[in-house]
Amino acid sequence: MPFDPVIAQNRFGYGPRPGVKPPASTRQMLDMLAGPDTQAARFPIPGFVDIYDDIQEVQNLTNAFRNARRKGGPGLEIAKAARKEKYQELNRKRAAWFLASMNRCTTANDAFRERLVRFWADHFTVIGKGPRFKRAAATFPEDVVRPHVNGRFADMLRASSTHPVMLHYLDQFASAGEGSKLAMQGKRSLNENLAREILELHTLGVDGEYTQDDVRAFANLLAGLALGKDGRYRFRPKNGNPGPEIVLGKSYGRQQPRIKDIFEALDDIARHPDTARHIARKLATHFVSDDPDSELVDALTVRFTESDGDLMALYETLLDHPAAWAPEQMKIKQPFDFVASAVRALDVPADMLTSLNRRDRKLVFFAPLALMGQPWESPGGPDGWPEDAAHWITPQGLAARIQWAVSAPSSLDVTLPDPRDFVEIALAGQATEMTQFAARAAETRWEGIGIILSSPEFQRR
Repeated sequence: MPFDPVIAQNRFGYGPRPGVKPPASTRQMLDMLAGPDTQAARFPIPGFVDIYDDIQEVQNLTNAFRNARRKGGPGLEIAKAARKEKYQELNRKRAAWFLASMNRCTTANDAFRERLVRFWADHFTVIGKGPRFKRAAATFPEDVVRPHVNGRFADMLRASSTHPVMLHYLDQFASAGEGSKLAMQGKRSLNENLAREILELHTLGVDGEYTQDDVRAFANLLAGLALGKDGRYRFRPKNGNPGPEIVLGKSYGRQQPRIKDIFEALDDIARHPDTARHIARKLATHFVSDDPDSELVDALTVRFTESDGDLMALYETLLDHPAAWAPEQMKIKQPFDFVASAVRALDVPADMLTSLNRRDRKLVFFAPLALMGQPWESPGGPDGWPEDAAHWITPQGLAARIQWAVSAPSSLDVTLPDPRDFVEIALAGQATEMTQFAARAAETRWEGIGIILSSPEFQRR
């Protein structure tokens, strides 16, 4: 099938928005992606280093609270109140970062970039844990994904594997090589979480050709990655393991642990044939079909290998393949994508979203997303959000989508369009006769909008 602008804006973006032209060609989509990241500049979200002072303050306030609790007296309530105030401040920041993420998706001309950022952020899933890191997950895409989304996979892998939120999420800070003094003294032990997830989820895939011995050797190689005082990762040789280590049949490292040995291993794993196949299948599954065309997966696998993981080359192969333009809508929008595409179609102004108060943010976004099965920044585990339609099309999930479609648009401070016009805007000529009739027959605007946003055509891409 040839390029289709309607399919392009829906399957590879967040759907139509009044006043925003759909992509004119795959070349235009790739050229925009290769250009500057205008949405990140327009709706800024900080990186980890930028919020590191907040994280340190949380730790200091927590220490003060624990000390006050041991001592008792009036100081306890003061310390408790100070920590609570900091938590509330960070919750407000987290809400603002969510709205920035939403605005990036709903106003972008370069919507393909925003879809790719969410794809890779889910591929390298992190979850903020504990008092210090609970609200830090938003920094991960800013530091890891957006700078490398049009670069090389190996560079994104390196950035992901050394990011403080990833290291904390997978308990890497507590790991020590089996031959280190810390381990020999019984003060720390080897933690395999990061090594296992890099091999199983981020690169080779669960069916990749690696063994438990590879996981353990790789974990020993990774031991020593830690958080520095400046909010960046640092390598502590005393926590590492005296080498060498054999990972996937190759020897890395020497007696003195070094960060360069970790980077060498990551680069080799990024080039592994199993990595090429795993990334190819995930990309095709996410954008095209839960059961992707085998020729598309093969083409992506070959291009990944031949280009040494050049992501722009990979995207070009995806967009140039006929399977990518099949007219059938094979993918179900995940809840965030469903909500974002609805806000985009309704032409909700960016400043309207950023001005929402705490109550409205909860009612319009946070609570409904949780009911739909996708609470913000809270996937079930390091494997991220499921792709299969059956996970999202459940009685509770559908009920929550319908409820949002009927109620949320009226809660936003926008003039609701005539359903007879909106059905053409939101579905861009893909509406069935049944949906068009229902839109025409609606007694009120909010009912008509709800019908259109609840339609099967709008749920799919």
